[in-house]
Amino acid sequence: MADEHALDEVVTFTSDLIRIDTTNRGGGDCQERPAAEYVAERLAGAGLEPVLLERTPGRTNVVARLAGTDPAADALLVHGHLDVVPAEAADWSVHPFSGEVRDGVVWGRGAVDMKNMDAMILAVVRAWARQGVRPRRDIVIAFTADEEASAEDGSGFLADQHPELFEGCTEGISESGAYTVHDGAGRQLYPIAAGERGTAWLKLTARGRAGHGSKVNRDNAVTRLAAAVARIGEHEWPLRLTPTVRAALTELAALYGVDPDLSDVDTLLAKLGPAAKLVEHTLRNSSNPTMLDAGYKVNVIPGQAEAYIDGRILPGGEDDFRATLDRLTGPDVDWEFHHREPALQSPVDSTTFARMRAAVQEFAPEGHPVPYCMSGGTDAKQFSRLGITGYGFAPLKLPEGFDYQALFHGVDERVPVEALHFGVRVLDRFLRTA
Repeated sequence: MADEHALDEVVTFTSDLIRIDTTNRGGGDCQERPAAEYVAERLAGAGLEPVLLERTPGRTNVVARLAGTDPAADALLVHGHLDVVPAEAADWSVHPFSGEVRDGVVWGRGAVDMKNMDAMILAVVRAWARQGVRPRRDIVIAFTADEEASAEDGSGFLADQHPELFEGCTEGISESGAYTVHDGAGRQLYPIAAGERGTAWLKLTARGRAGHGSKVNRDNAVTRLAAAVARIGEHEWPLRLTPTVRAALTELAALYGVDPDLSDVDTLLAKLGPAAKLVEHTLRNSSNPTMLDAGYKVNVIPGQAEAYIDGRILPGGEDDFRATLDRLTGPDVDWEFHHREPALQSPVDSTTFARMRAAVQEFAPEGHPVPYCMSGGTDAKQFSRLGITGYGFAPLKLPEGFDYQALFHGVDERVPVEALHFGVRVLDRFLRTA
């Protein structure tokens, strides 16, 4: 079991990593190297030989392998990203890059997304070095750059240019799973991610006839674009139940003692109360308009207008997504993928999933681990190119009223010290048995 030193280190590492500003503003505006050097130094202190890799100067990734006792066993990838989304200090109660520990809570950008998990990985590996522990299977540890943008400098670069570092890896774990969800009726759920919707960021382009703003123009690019964007934003996508979501609904229905009628999902969701949030965003494809770009002067009709759409696609839903976008954009607006990554689906009846459940239940016997599908995406998408099946497993035991999801990319991001201690214990337990 993780020792007291590991429990102290996970808090220190989380705080230290938060203080290293790795804000990713997109477009290459980020420097992960100081954080990469920090984690590499601590991995080296545990007897590992970390390798630092860059596609772009300053956009640094760290990879290390911990040898297991069974050379015939498949390897396990454990990965976390080092970059964070921007934070406006004026909006926060505590400076977002202070890493302050106040009243048993660690504050700052990255406290839940995902420098907490980075710190847990380091704490567990270092505890094993002190105790002489070796896992059954090889564990490849990767700390990545650029997850909060395109991943081109991070997991995408590693998967494409350094696949040899992940030789033998068949499964992986990372963020967004095994955290406490309180349902308001005394139950504690621990969703473990076994799927992700695919990323389909789109660029729309409308072309027309440029002209004077005072004259009638039936070929107005802005008008054409606006109509297409409105159609896309208002579209009601049809229900699509994937195996992961079916499993989640079936288990939740059993837990709540309600009829698992998947032919009437809306009625079933109403009976699940707050637990419905675990599945409601992964029942359909989605397409949300997010950016518009047109014109340069109020009295000039531009010849071109552009928009961007954040699209997400469920496993098996791409053909329908493409056909629907063709219909919604119409003949006067072109669309293309601005950034695209596949939807993922992982088995919930695997030995690895069962071991994740068991690790959570050992330290939260009152909890109910359940499978779920992420509405967004992680670095697991890029690592899937190497045939690695990904799960979301970054355990945290959270108090009631602590809204984990709202703190992702939110103001006053923070994590309780006790949640970090729980995470280290559960991660240690799982990785020993994985």
